[in-house]
Amino acid sequence: MKSIYGQCPYATTQRVLQGKWAIVILFQLSTGTKRFNELERNIPEVTRTMLTRQLRQLEDDKLIVRKVYAEVPPRVEYSLSEMGEKFRKVLDQIELFGFEYIEELRKCNA
Repeated sequence: MKSIYGQCPYATTQRVLQGKWAIVILFQLSTGTKRFNELERNIPEVTRTMLTRQLRQLEDDKLIVRKVYAEVPPRVEYSLSEMGEKFRKVLDQIELFGFEYIEELRKCNA
């Protein structure tokens, strides 16, 4: 079966955001550059291994930039790439939908 990644905008976006924590990490970085430990603190449910894996994938997908400083100990910072910055509009819409959906859930459970 032929892959539609790189041809269909929905399949391409789904593939890029396939990780469980991708959207949450992108949101965290949308508020500014972060170091690994900051991301780990801000997303307490994620394991170190999963965070590392997800950051590498987002970097490979060109949504984030990893900057390593030549210091001892080494300092590494993560930020949104130019393409990642374009995703901010999507994050805003996800937030709006999320709040509306949470409100709907509350109504149903009341």
